[in-house]
Amino acid sequence: MEMGSRPPTAKEIASPSPSIFTIGPPVAPVGACIPTFVPHCRKAVREDGGGDNARSSCHVTSGVGSAALTDDKTRVLAKPPRLPSIPSHADGRFASSTDFDLDFGKVSLMSPTEPQTGYMPVFRSGSWSERGIKSYMEDEHVCIDNLVQHLSAPPSFPAPGAFYGVFDGHCGTDAARFVKSNLLKFIIEDNHFPHSMHKAIRTAFMKADHALADSTSLDHNSGTTVLTALIFEKTLLIANLGDCRAVLSKRGKAVDITKDHKPTCKFEKVRIEKLGGTVFDGYLNGQLSVSRALGDWHMKGAKGSVYPLTGEPELHEAILTQEDEFLVIACDGLWDVMSSQCAITMVRKSLMNHNDPALCSRELVQEALERNSCDNLTVLVICFSPDPPPRIEVPRWKVRKCISMEGVSALQGALDADI
Repeated sequence: MEMGSRPPTAKEIASPSPSIFTIGPPVAPVGACIPTFVPHCRKAVREDGGGDNARSSCHVTSGVGSAALTDDKTRVLAKPPRLPSIPSHADGRFASSTDFDLDFGKVSLMSPTEPQTGYMPVFRSGSWSERGIKSYMEDEHVCIDNLVQHLSAPPSFPAPGAFYGVFDGHCGTDAARFVKSNLLKFIIEDNHFPHSMHKAIRTAFMKADHALADSTSLDHNSGTTVLTALIFEKTLLIANLGDCRAVLSKRGKAVDITKDHKPTCKFEKVRIEKLGGTVFDGYLNGQLSVSRALGDWHMKGAKGSVYPLTGEPELHEAILTQEDEFLVIACDGLWDVMSSQCAITMVRKSLMNHNDPALCSRELVQEALERNSCDNLTVLVICFSPDPPPRIEVPRWKVRKCISMEGVSALQGALDADI
C-alpha cells in the first residue's frame, strides 16, 4: 500500500463501482428436445410383403462387471448440453462426414485417448415394432443380449458379447427375413472371426447379398437396409447400409454414430454419378430412396461388379465408457419425424422414470405415430447398465453474479435509447 492511501470502508466494499457489472450467460435446458420433420414415406415404388402390426420384446443380461459400475449415491455433475449434440468431452470421436473416403465402405476411425480399464458394460435391451399406416409390415429386427448363451458357445468365445440389428425391408419381406436369420451366422462362421472383426463383417454382408442373388425361392426384387451393432466387452462395432440410424446417449447428449445413406447425400451422390447412376427426385435411378441395400438384384448387375446401388457397409468402432448410457437403433420411420436429440431425451427421461427399455421403445414408436410417420416403425433401446441414467445437475456458480443499482440504471437507459 502506498503512503497516504487508506483502506476501503465497509460501505465502499458493499457498493461496487457503477461502471462494473457482470451478467451471467443464459443456460440451455438439459436435454433440449428439438424435433425435425423430413417427410420420406416409402422405400421403393412397389410395396408388398406382410407381417404383424405390433411386436415388442425386452431382454436383460446382468451380473457381468456390475461391481465396476458407478455407485448409485454418486452425483454426476455435467455442463449443460449444447446443440448441435456432438459433445466436446467425448472420450472417442466417431468419423464425421468429411472423414469418409469416396471409395465406399472406408471409414476413418478415431481411437479413445483415455480408456477406462475398470469399466465393463452390462447389456439389456427392449424393442417395439408397428406397421403404422402402411398395408404391410416389412421391418425385421433382432436383440441378443448374451451371445455365449444364445449360441451355446465354448469358453474360448469372446465374452461378454451382444448382437442387435434392424432390417428395413422393401418390395416384400424376403430380403429382410433372410438377412435377419443368417447374417450373424455368416459373421461367426467367417475365417476372420474373431481376430479381425471388420473383415468378418464385410465378408458376411457380401455373402448375404450374393445368397439373395443365388436363391431360387426368394424374390430378387426384394431388398433391405441393414444396421447391426456387435459388442464384445467394451468394443462397439456398428455396420450400416441404408437409412436406419444408431444414436448413442453420452450423458444425455445425442451422438449420431451412423450417417443416412440417401441418394441426395453429397458423398453418396458423387459415388452414384461416378458409377453411371442418376439421382432423380431424391431416388436412385428414380426407383429407390436409399443408396445402399442388400438384395434389389434387379438394380444390380453381375456379382462382383461395382454398381451405384451397393451392399458394402460402412463400419464404425468405439470403446464404451461410463459416460455412454444407452444406444437407440431405429428405422427411418422414426428419424423422418424426430431428431436424434429428441429421441435420446425422451428415452433418458423414461429410463429415469421406469427403467424399462422395452417401454421406452414403445413410447418412441407411439410418439412417431402421433407425429404422422408414414412408414413402418421399429425401435431398439440398448442399455449399458442395470441402473437408470443418473440425474444431470448443473453446478451452481462459485462466484455470485450481481449488478449494482447504478448499473441497472445505466443498462435501462441504454435499452430505452434503442427503443
